[in-house]
Order: sequence, then structure tokens, then C-alpha cells
Amino acid sequence: MILRRFDRLLLVLERALALVSGCAVASLVLLAVVSVGGRKLFNAPLPGYVDWTEQVMPLIAFLGLSYAQRNDGHIRMDMLTRKLRGRMLWTLEAFTTSAMLLLTLLLVWGTGAHFLRSLDFAAPLWSRDSSIDIALPLWPAKLLVPIAFSVLAVRLALQLWGFVHACLFWRDPNAIPIATPIDEDDQEAGFAH
Repeated sequence: MILRRFDRLLLVLERALALVSGCAVASLVLLAVVSVGGRKLFNAPLPGYVDWTEQVMPLIAFLGLSYAQRNDGHIRMDMLTRKLRGRMLWTLEAFTTSAMLLLTLLLVWGTGAHFLRSLDFAAPLWSRDSSIDIALPLWPAKLLVPIAFSVLAVRLALQLWGFVHACLFWRDPNAIPIATPIDEDDQEAGFAH
């Protein structure tokens, strides 16, 4: 099925972005060790440590969003959904997923506009704004946010497609919709999430 193929292709991208996010965490740890070690051993901390930390934070905070959504890793209230099964569950999930998709698309639009305000090809390093200490351009970090939200929007669109398809065409209430975060272990345990 085409939905399953899109899900697998998107998973490759989501895993790569999650790996980059994990490497960013490791780089911040290494950066902290170098900065603290330089300060303690040579009385010379790493210049621009805070600036580099600010640049790496969007990698950590946003690149793993879609992967967490795919694996149902976000915090949610499931008191109602764990009592539902079949079409009722899929309908509720389709409704909440469509609301999340709408919000995510608004975030793509807003963060994209914020990125465009900081980008200026006529300015040095193409940036209208830069970090305070060592003047790193901020547009690369600002670009990562709409990219990450765009990947999340694609994930949510696939999940919405999966829930709507299950609502319209599936007859078995115990079936697990394709490209959704409902997994077999949860379903067998008696709750959806």
C-alpha cells in the first residue's frame, strides 16, 4: 500500500534527523567539557560557548519531534482513548491529529517568516541578526525550526490519512491503522496508547 511506503520513507528521514539531534546533544557535552577544562586548566574558557549552545539548541529541541510523534513519545492524556476501540478511537484520533496538523502548519508559517526576517543576502554572512559574543549568524538555527515542523506536518498528514482510511474502509475494530502510533502491544494490552 502507498501509505505504508510513504511511512517507511519518512521514517528514514525521521531517524536521520533524530540521529543529528542526538549528535547535537553529544557535541554540547563535548563543548562544555572543552569550555570548563579550558577555564580550569588554562584560565581561558571557550570563546562563544553560549553562542554555540544557542545555535545547537534547535537541533536538540526540534529535529526529533516527528520521530517522537511517530513512536507516540509525546505526553498526552489518554484516559478517554484507552477506553475506545475501532471507529470511535480512529475518529477521535483523526480529529485530534487534524487539529495538531493545523497548529503545526501555522507554526511552519510563523517560524518560516521569522527565519526570513533574519536572512539578508546583502548583509555580512547573510544575516540581519547575530549572536552577541562572537557574532554567529542566527539564520541557520532559525531555518531548522520550520524544516523540523514541516517534517512533523508530513508525519501528521500521514497519520491523519491512516486514521481516515481506517474509519472509512476497515471493518475489523481490532485492526491497527497504517502509519499511526497505535501499536500492537498497546492494542493487546487493552488500550490504544
